[in-house]
Amino acid sequence: MKEKKEEKKGTKVGRGVETMFRNTIRTHVEFSSMADSKANIMISVNTLILTAIVAFLAKSLDANPYLIPPAAILTIVSLSTLIMAIKVTRPKITSGKFTDDDIKSKRTNLLFFGNFHNMELEDFEWGMKEMITDSDYLYSSMIKDYYHLGQVLGEKYRKLRITYTVFMYGIIISMIAFSISIFFAPVDTQLIP
Repeated sequence: MKEKKEEKKGTKVGRGVETMFRNTIRTHVEFSSMADSKANIMISVNTLILTAIVAFLAKSLDANPYLIPPAAILTIVSLSTLIMAIKVTRPKITSGKFTDDDIKSKRTNLLFFGNFHNMELEDFEWGMKEMITDSDYLYSSMIKDYYHLGQVLGEKYRKLRITYTVFMYGIIISMIAFSISIFFAPVDTQLIP
């Protein structure tokens, strides 16, 4: 009776650990998707700003040269933010190959596609069978996968925070520059032809 309780307890711990991995990895993937969505918002907004600068403001710069500095500031801010937002969504891919020694020494995480995408099916299948028959290797791979997802997520959010900060302060500086330029503009100039 006592052995059955211990056996059940061990099974529950195993299920609890698997549930923990499933939930935390799903949460990481959802956060990654949210970061990509926020980066896509920045890409869309800054593409619209750049389009507006080219379509409307560029036409009036000849007649209103005092708008060149603030327009240049806004263009630089939008381009910088656009590039940074693209870098948030840009994937990093590894070589996608592993060796037999990597599997035998349990160095490769086969749960991440970047570690096997250039492998032949039979080599990948062999590696997976090695991993799933060794619970230490399997859990170690799950831990590595979880850790690396967290590292990627942390880097995405760090870059995203910088992107939003540059955008926020850049827009403020641009609007101040436009206000100053308009305030000190010659009286006989027209703002937009």
